[in-house]
Amino acid sequence: MIRALTLAVCSLALALPAAAQDGEARARRILERTPLIDGHNDLPWALRQDHGSDPHAVDLTTNLDATTDLHTDIPRLRAGGVGGQFWSVYVPASLTPVEAAKATFEQIDVVRRMVAAHPEVFELATTADDVVRIHRAGRIASLMGIEGGYSIDDSLGLLREFHEAGVRYMTLTHSRTTSWADSGTDAPRHGGLSPFGEEVVREMNRLGMLVDLSHVSEETMLDAMRVSDAPVIFSHSSARGVTDHPRNVPDSVLSQMAEDGGVVMVTFVPGFIKEAFRAWSAARAAEQARLGSLEPGDPAAVTAGMAAWDGANPVPPTGIADVVAHIQHVRTVAGIDHVGLGGDFDGVPRLPTGLEGVDGYPRLLAALLDAGWTDADIRKLAGENVLRVMRATEAVARAKAAERPSLAAIETAETPE
Repeated sequence: MIRALTLAVCSLALALPAAAQDGEARARRILERTPLIDGHNDLPWALRQDHGSDPHAVDLTTNLDATTDLHTDIPRLRAGGVGGQFWSVYVPASLTPVEAAKATFEQIDVVRRMVAAHPEVFELATTADDVVRIHRAGRIASLMGIEGGYSIDDSLGLLREFHEAGVRYMTLTHSRTTSWADSGTDAPRHGGLSPFGEEVVREMNRLGMLVDLSHVSEETMLDAMRVSDAPVIFSHSSARGVTDHPRNVPDSVLSQMAEDGGVVMVTFVPGFIKEAFRAWSAARAAEQARLGSLEPGDPAAVTAGMAAWDGANPVPPTGIADVVAHIQHVRTVAGIDHVGLGGDFDGVPRLPTGLEGVDGYPRLLAALLDAGWTDADIRKLAGENVLRVMRATEAVARAKAAERPSLAAIETAETPE
């Protein structure tokens, strides 16, 4: 097995141009000392959906690229130089808040069981020092992030319990506006954060939980940055100045990141990084809706119609250069201290060529090195910026340690979703 893997790696290296090999080797050397911390990976949800929430249902110790749709396994994490991973404990926004709270705790259990199944590879982390220590020990620091504030069911008590369970960031919304925060992909109701939403952010500060602004509206971004005493993060968002998608971060926010101290972890989702793919995706969704309305009782006809549409409208290509463009834009507007990486592996059906799995990071970093980035720049992008934000958030929590937990409740004028 080891001999076969070695031969495969050597064969791949021989097939690469010398410059690419040198760049990737240089990137790997950097990642030996600096943990690459990815902001968002949906493997726990993929295990729930397709493998009964059982980490033993697939052999994560083998490369699963050819046998499954998974983007993540241990060999590819190792090949990618991943040293720290925020595992998303995502549950859908379509659930009721009570259902979402239950399912989120179940997702935390999935992560814990996955880590327990491979203790030689993974170790749970809750602090920046944990990440550094675990990486130095040769393991992958495993952190957890909630994706959607509906999971706390409008309860700061539940927020505290999630923190106690090890969750270290919460994305304030997902695809839908919640009872206290506006989403970037839904109709606004609050003009950003409601008063209770502001209280959620303050309690996250007191606990030491990172405030994640991926998925939220621009108004919510600005409100959260105003209220938070700790730097914010975007766990998996790209730059709206390159691709005008509401899931991306506008320059009006990027220009404030230096003052805020936060970090934008650039994502690889094709629709977020390339306008042609975004337009193709929107057209495909419109055609599917049209066919569904024309053939409401005939799913086979809809499938056949979509196959014909796909044949006439090939998927626009995306690649590493598209991701590089977003990283460069965030660096230009926000600064080198405010950019990171959040691939969204196992959360999307397609990924850019060269970044089809978690093993692609050295190729991405090699492209940046080729574009003139220094080793120090790469260290900041890969993990140092995120570690700095984590430490700043932990410092805010220590400063607030004497404060009592908030007993605020959702405004009675609002109806929870």
